[in-house]
Amino acid sequence: MAVRAIRGAVQVDADEREAILEATAELVTEVLQRNELTGDDVISVLFTATPDLTAEFPALAARKLGFTDVPLMCAAEIGVPHALPRVVRIMAHIETAKPRADLHHVYLRGAQALRLDIAQ
Repeated sequence: MAVRAIRGAVQVDADEREAILEATAELVTEVLQRNELTGDDVISVLFTATPDLTAEFPALAARKLGFTDVPLMCAAEIGVPHALPRVVRIMAHIETAKPRADLHHVYLRGAQALRLDIAQ
């Protein structure tokens, strides 16, 4: 088994608690499904949010999905003037036998524009 990192992002509809939780849950679920992972494969997750998302911590969505014993951390993205607004990003550290080339990074909704080279 190796330790690998999977990236992802989702654009949230509005700076509202339920919108942040729903979008983040969608992102976490997609990362797990596309990479054939369970919560037991996840070592830790770093969530970031653009400065315009302050209504809730994105990590709460992962807790609600059952990540009760996984270390989670939230941080703010730097406020770059031309950055895509209302984006939650993740970097999930996982244990897997898969090589890096077989991992699927997940960019949803408007966040696909961030990484057109790898967005599915």
